Amino acid sequence: MTISEQSRGNHRPVASVDTPFLALDPERMERNIARLEARLRALGVALRPHMKTHKSVEIGRRMSRGIGPVTVSTLREAEEFADAGFRDVVYAVGIAPSKLDRVAALRRRGVDLAIILDSVAQARAVADASRRSGDRIPALIEIDADGHRAGLTPDDPEILAVARALVEGGAELRGVLVHAGESYGCTTPDELAAAAENERAAVVGAAERLRAEGYPSPVVSVASTPTAHFARNLDGVTEVRAGVHVFHDLVMAGIGVCTLDDIAISVVATVIGHRPEKGWIITDAGWMAMSRDRGTASQAVDQGYGVVTAMDGTPYEDLVVVRTSQEHGTMAIRPGGDAPLPDLPVGTRVRVLPNHACATTAQHERYQVFPTGSEAIVAEWEIFRGW
Repeated sequence: MTISEQSRGNHRPVASVDTPFLALDPERMERNIARLEARLRALGVALRPHMKTHKSVEIGRRMSRGIGPVTVSTLREAEEFADAGFRDVVYAVGIAPSKLDRVAALRRRGVDLAIILDSVAQARAVADASRRSGDRIPALIEIDADGHRAGLTPDDPEILAVARALVEGGAELRGVLVHAGESYGCTTPDELAAAAENERAAVVGAAERLRAEGYPSPVVSVASTPTAHFARNLDGVTEVRAGVHVFHDLVMAGIGVCTLDDIAISVVATVIGHRPEKGWIITDAGWMAMSRDRGTASQAVDQGYGVVTAMDGTPYEDLVVVRTSQEHGTMAIRPGGDAPLPDLPVGTRVRVLPNHACATTAQHERYQVFPTGSEAIVAEWEIFRGW
């Protein structure tokens, strides 16, 4: 059933929704999902999509084609998807021991929830929780491929110590997991392919090291939307975790993963004033609607707080959101641009494409779902927040 069929009879005018609001183009979203699925199918690797980008059961069902497998970044996400029937979940943030009772509760409900860790202290806490609950809680060891964030380097002796603490303590060692965060700083296809290979080699090497010492590693999991789109070889990898690809954003466009026409979400704002002496157009969408993310600031093209388009999706030349306060957005011609400031009277509605899809989505409570350029909303989907 298509979104339009599902929502038939519930259409209402886009103009009836007060701004600012989060708009989702379902056609772009489905195209983005299909693109990555086809690519990974050709490489022979399963997709475990990340739910953190959208935090929506409706979108999760479309990304996972059912009830899993999925990745989450909060236990609130795991609980919401469990309520919706999802049963195969990886919680991909290093486990805090205080959260293990919630993990055990989800597993008692029949959810195959796996966690990640990178220290003996965490492993011992997981082993203790496994003994208390009578359930071997599965864990993946996080590997650091590029020094971007958490994890153990593939040759770190701690990997074997963590494995030993899990297995001997009564928990389950399910495998290894990595996130190539430094791929977000790449600028060319060759750099992205190299980052993907570095990610693959690091995590496969760690898995082989574990197996050589007699420890299991059935899961070898890699992640990042850029590397997922540019990997040329995924030998030894069992799954790919990616999430931003469902919407894409200006950071992904700056890296070269997508184009502006692929970005599936935008914030709809209304022009509420002008400062002609400063070259400003003021809207009602500040950082509470857009987020404070400035992810494109370090890229070749700084997109401010977002690229401004007409409601039909056509970008205004060089028009970006240059500054925000809590409920005000200031649009102007980008520094160095020479396009004329467009004539946008008070009351005009515009779209703003976000720097970071995850951060912008987290500012909102729901999606207004309609194809770009349409005047009728076909669905409204809830966004859940919290930890």
